Order: sequence, then structure tokens, then C-alpha cells
Amino acid sequence: MAWNPLLVKAYWSLAGLGGIWVVFVLSLTNPFLQRHVLYANKVHTAWWEDLNSPEQWGYLRNQVQPFNISTSDGETLYAWHILPLGAYAKHEVALQAHQQVIDSDVRESPVFDILTKERSPESLLIINFHGNAGSVAQGWRTDTYRALGSAASDRIHVLAVDYRGFGRSTGTPTEKGIINDGIATVDWALNVAKIPPHRIVLVGQSLGTAVTTAVAEHFSKIRRVEFAGVVLVAAFTDLPTLVSRYAIKGVVPILSPLRPYPRVQQWLTKHILDTWETKNRLAEFVRSSTKLNLVLIHARNDMEIPWQNTDSLFHIAANATSPSGIRTTDLDSVKSHLDMGSAGWQNTWVTEGPTGFLKKIKQVIVLHGGK
Repeated sequence: MAWNPLLVKAYWSLAGLGGIWVVFVLSLTNPFLQRHVLYANKVHTAWWEDLNSPEQWGYLRNQVQPFNISTSDGETLYAWHILPLGAYAKHEVALQAHQQVIDSDVRESPVFDILTKERSPESLLIINFHGNAGSVAQGWRTDTYRALGSAASDRIHVLAVDYRGFGRSTGTPTEKGIINDGIATVDWALNVAKIPPHRIVLVGQSLGTAVTTAVAEHFSKIRRVEFAGVVLVAAFTDLPTLVSRYAIKGVVPILSPLRPYPRVQQWLTKHILDTWETKNRLAEFVRSSTKLNLVLIHARNDMEIPWQNTDSLFHIAANATSPSGIRTTDLDSVKSHLDMGSAGWQNTWVTEGPTGFLKKIKQVIVLHGGK
């Protein structure tokens, strides 16, 4: 009996898609292609826009100071320093009259003076590490900067930076290189802008959560520097685990179709060059900290990075506060839980460190807001 022509077309269409998927997955074992897909640093929506003119994204004249940061291995990172509106209003006349010169010494700009010389004891610098793809102005990132500063519009400055190979930054992205970029950015805040660490908050989103964790671990463990807070939005435990379940936009799978074939899946995950082991780095960061203010935020409807990643990281972080460890069942019975109804829920773990300072870990799961 002959097949129905529609079934034949459907069969060959599926076979063709399957073949394309196999070729795509195998091509990802190539280091060059793998990193281009992972970081997507050449994929952005600002091809026809000038990053040196932030007014295109709704900022006031000279509210944003574009400048460069040098890394220890010779790369040049492109960054934005965004003034809080209250500070801008106070100095509006001078800022409007200033002729901004790109690539000049940022220390000569009035924006830098406002950050370093006219700060109040309550002012904060939020260092934002963005996710993959694009630049500091990609998509809704400029809205994120506004949201971060809106908590106190007179005293919250935002520093956003493009990793190597992103936007106008030089170089090619790798895990080691991007971590170095994060360290260089914080070094600029500490040593050039002279902002004390108790007035710095590190914020990361998606890929940026892995960068933030690695940077926080470096400064806590190696330099004994601790910040006012660390915030991870849509974090993942590690890249091989994420990729084994990941689907682009929640639709196009990467390795999840290979779950029935664990050996093949394991063979492919072993070819992942940049593994971004956030779970291990987070545990080390928590252990090495004398005091801690860690916030983990995730949307339950996140289609790309499942919220359970943040659930695992919350337990890993809380477990690291105890020398003997804490079983998940024990933690669940003693953690503070707040039901926020249709907004979601939050869990909090607070314990006293060996030096008497508190270690506070908060997990916030919102029901909406996923990608």
C-alpha cells in the first residue's frame, strides 16, 4: 500500500530537520563555532546605532559617560557609567554644557567627579554583568539600568561593561578571559574610582551570573574583599548541565533529544570548553566570605534557564555556610519562607559566620518575567 503523499512529505521534512540538527550539534564540537554560539557576541540589535550616543536610548545629554577599561592581559573593554537622575538634576547645567570627548581620560569628565567626589555615605555603585549576545545597549538592558537605579534615584550609580569581543570591546571571549574582564572592571571601581567595597553591589543576569560568581569568589577568596551585595538573576549551576536540557527560546533543543542515549550526550558535553561551574564557585565564595548578602532571583516561567537552577544554587549556598553541611530536608524545615501569592515566593537563610558577621542568602522566585 502506497503512503499518503502528505505523510511522505512530513517524513522527509522531519528527516531533513533531524539531519540539520545532527550537523549543527556535531559542529559545536569545533571550538571556534562553539564559542560563537555560546557567547553570540556578534549577534546584536545595535548595528545601526552609535554606542557613544546613549541619548538614542532615552538618556539625558551626558547622563551616560562611555569610557574604556584596560585588562591585565592587554584587552580594552567598553563601558558605560550611568548617573542617577537626582545627581544629574543637581549638576544639569554643567553636564549639559560639557563637550564629551570619547576615548579621553574618564577621570577628566564631570560624571566621574560626581561619582568620586560628591558621593554620600549611602550612595552605591552597581556593577552590572549582562548575559550573552550584543552589547551594553542590547534589547532591554538599558531599561534594566534604569530599574536598578530607580531604587534610589539620587544615589545609585550603574556601571555596565561589555566583555571582550562584545560591542566595542577588543578580543575574543573565553571563560578565563571574561572572568579577567570582570575582575578588571571591579579593579577600576576600587582603584581608579576609589569606591570602597561596602558601597559596591555586583549584579549578573544569565551568563552574567556565572561571571559575577567567579568575580565575587576571586575577591573574597584571594583578596579578602567583600561587597555590599551580590545579586544573581536567572543563574544556572553549570553549562554542561544546562546545555543537556537547554532549548533555544524554549523551542529548539540542543542536547535534550539525546537523553535516551546518555553515552552520546556525555561525549558531547565533554567537548564543552567553557563549563562555567557556578555551583562550585558559589560554594567557595560563600565559604570564604566572613559576611554575606546574596540574592538569587529567577522567574518560574523562564523558558531557557529553568528556575530549578536557582533552587539548587540556594541549597548549595546555604549548605556552604556550615562546616559540616546541611541536608536539603533539614534546610527546608528551618529556612524562612514567605508566600507572595500571585507574585511568587521567597526563601531566606541567615546564619552567623565564624567572625560574628551574618551570612544572609535570599531566594526570590517570581511567577512571571521569564524570557
